[in-house]
Amino acid sequence: MTRTNWLVDALLLVVVLGLSLTLLLLHNEPVLRGLRALTLELSARAEARLAWAGHYFRALEENERLRAENIRLAGELARAREALSANERLTRLLALRDSLSPLPVRAARIVARDITRQRNYLTIDAGRNDGVLPGMAVVDDRGIIGTVLLATPHYARVLPYLNTDFRVPARIQPIGTAGIVRWDGEAPDRLLMEFVSRTEPVQPGMLVVTTTYSGIFPPGFPVGRVAEVTRQPGLNTLRIYLEPASPLDQASYVFVILRPPDPERQLLNSTDVP
Repeated sequence: MTRTNWLVDALLLVVVLGLSLTLLLLHNEPVLRGLRALTLELSARAEARLAWAGHYFRALEENERLRAENIRLAGELARAREALSANERLTRLLALRDSLSPLPVRAARIVARDITRQRNYLTIDAGRNDGVLPGMAVVDDRGIIGTVLLATPHYARVLPYLNTDFRVPARIQPIGTAGIVRWDGEAPDRLLMEFVSRTEPVQPGMLVVTTTYSGIFPPGFPVGRVAEVTRQPGLNTLRIYLEPASPLDQASYVFVILRPPDPERQLLNSTDVP
């Protein structure tokens, strides 16, 4: 078939289709009306059967939009909760600062922490230029955190209570029994209090606080609460486990008490008396 013949056939087809459409639209014969009605009915049935597809795709789009909106709202809620939590922490720190008003303090933020080993450390964003010196006490609104170990002009390394080198004299309220609190290097959520006589009526839930024997922490500052008391056969002392008053993994803002330990007292404590 030549190109000319193909064009002629195509033109004839277009003309025939045009005439057919014209007859269908202009004539109102009963047969044509019936044909149009049948066509409309068939197209309506087909549209009804295919309508679910449109609803399905619209539902998918709506579900995707709702999921994106839910993610956005969840993020805003998380940020709002974090802001509320930070506000509550800062409010408690302000109250703590007021309670420590006789003592000079410096607020700081924990900028690094390594609490995955036995010799754990924290880093705070306050140093010698802020009056922070080695040996000073570090606390937050819930209890003791540790002591300053090293200080640079703008930062300081803190020896936290979760370090096997840490020791603090403490007493049990309300019975007033004294002992030494340390970390045995085991569970990070418990401290060990030693040198308490097995005759003492120590009960779980009792609060343990710092004493004047510390020389670093102000007396009466929370250390933890008694979680478990065990009596060891053959020993005259109790083995007391404490739940720390201020979990290190939740600490973020702290106060450094700008009162260095008494060097004369430190010298006496480190000297063996014959």
